[in-house]
Amino acid sequence: MNRFNARLIERFPALASRDFVIFVIGQLVSVIGTWAQATALPYLAYRMSGRPFDLGLIGFANTLPTLLFALPAGVLVERWDKRKTVILFQSIMSLQAFGLAYLAYANRIEVWHIIALAFFYGSAVSIEVTARQSMLIELAGREALPSAIALQTTAFNVGRVIGPLIAAWLIATSGNEGSVFLANGISFVFVVIGLFLSRTRFKVEQEAPEERHLRREFKEGVEYIRSNVVVLSVILMATLVGFFGIPLTQQIPAVARDVLQTIADTEAVVAERTSNLYAVQGVGALIAALLAAYLATANKPKMLLLGQTAFVFPIIALGFVRDASLAMLLLTFVGWGTVTQLVSMNTMIQVDVPNGLRGRVFSVYFWALQGVAPFGSIVIGWMAQTWDVPTTIIAGGVICLVGILAIRLKFREVHNSPG
Repeated sequence: MNRFNARLIERFPALASRDFVIFVIGQLVSVIGTWAQATALPYLAYRMSGRPFDLGLIGFANTLPTLLFALPAGVLVERWDKRKTVILFQSIMSLQAFGLAYLAYANRIEVWHIIALAFFYGSAVSIEVTARQSMLIELAGREALPSAIALQTTAFNVGRVIGPLIAAWLIATSGNEGSVFLANGISFVFVVIGLFLSRTRFKVEQEAPEERHLRREFKEGVEYIRSNVVVLSVILMATLVGFFGIPLTQQIPAVARDVLQTIADTEAVVAERTSNLYAVQGVGALIAALLAAYLATANKPKMLLLGQTAFVFPIIALGFVRDASLAMLLLTFVGWGTVTQLVSMNTMIQVDVPNGLRGRVFSVYFWALQGVAPFGSIVIGWMAQTWDVPTTIIAGGVICLVGILAIRLKFREVHNSPG
């Protein structure tokens, strides 16, 4: 057993840190609840309204806070204790889930409630994610950071598989989406407890400067990004995917209910089909995360190219599909491609950036990925409402393909390098 543990730690160095292991176990329980709610919420909204544009509005409300708060959060998080910051905002995020549960059980929930609470939740996430990502190096250490990123992503994507299945089971058993929201609210307790038990043993105390200015510190981060072509190209790619790519998957409830409909459909069948489409995306994402953890030292530019290829072409093909089984297969590749490129981009940035700039640079990357997403969600939702969902998916995929090719041609030396 000791030899097995030694080999496991050799392959996944972050597992040598007791504090990281405690954190990631609690995080796993929490993200299962998060993905269960992420499945039930758009399903509920689309069941009530039947409007693809409402799915875009929910995505807009959920990601708009990133546009507003992620950049200043990057500077502020570097001044705060990151572990305590994550505990605080995880607790705040649980309030949104409990609020949704109350409204659903009271049979008072409306689409505008979902949109408002999505904005509340997104506001907490916009700060929490930057603090949590910056905290990983304090839990696991610099040498184990790629492994820690990959293992956290693995836990996140285990949740992507289990969460939708639990959502379908809870809805079928209780007949009320409120059961999913309640379970999610409770799940936050586990990550908070895990963080209370963890210690940031690799934390490096920064020297306190004589005087600090938000604007000056943010400008330093931007100047670093402009001078580092690896980070700059990754952020441009993240912006493209955040605007035109990821918002396409917000239309899954419309795909499940309308595009893949059959004459035998009942509400239970539609709910199951919706959860299955989310779950297979999670299966692909989980496989990608496990591979990323196992291949932590792999060439990240090449892995990024593989991820982008596996994301773009299946997305385009999805627009032509009317068979549920084939759609599930394509979404499995989409899930794999999404996570492979995001893990590669995340690692390329975190490993390359100095400690004193990590929070600021990561916040810009997160802003590029998620901050533009509100407008992408609105645009994709409007396109789906005005044209139709399949045409929108094809158009979004083609735009991503052309954009990625253009960025790669611009920075060909970086992304063709062997490092």
